[in-house]
Amino acid sequence: QVQLVESGGGLVQPGGSLRVSCAASGRIFSIKTMGWYRQAPGKERELVATITTGGSTNYADSVKGRFTISRDNAKNTVYLQMNSLKPEDTAAYYCAASIRSAPATYEYDYWGQGTQVTVSS
Repeated sequence: QVQLVESGGGLVQPGGSLRVSCAASGRIFSIKTMGWYRQAPGKERELVATITTGGSTNYADSVKGRFTISRDNAKNTVYLQMNSLKPEDTAAYYCAASIRSAPATYEYDYWGQGTQVTVSS
């Protein structure tokens, strides 16, 4: 089993920045891909960014150039740095982990509890 705990969410003004973190524990050696997803009220969960054990990254078009996913292997932590935040970025942000190299959303094996990000003036 793998446990994922997100932190760092909060309220930020439009144009501001925020970093959310995801600390992993347990059988993390089995994990090949880590991802960040988000879900706004009344909307489906959507992919934000992914990172593999090799460091390859992938981003949703809506966040390219504004968000950066990174990982600190020594701390077993994945980060999502969010800059130039917009009100439409408001959502619950979820960390996910998969034993697969290029997982579809339903192929993520583990999920965190989520952290709320609200972008508002």
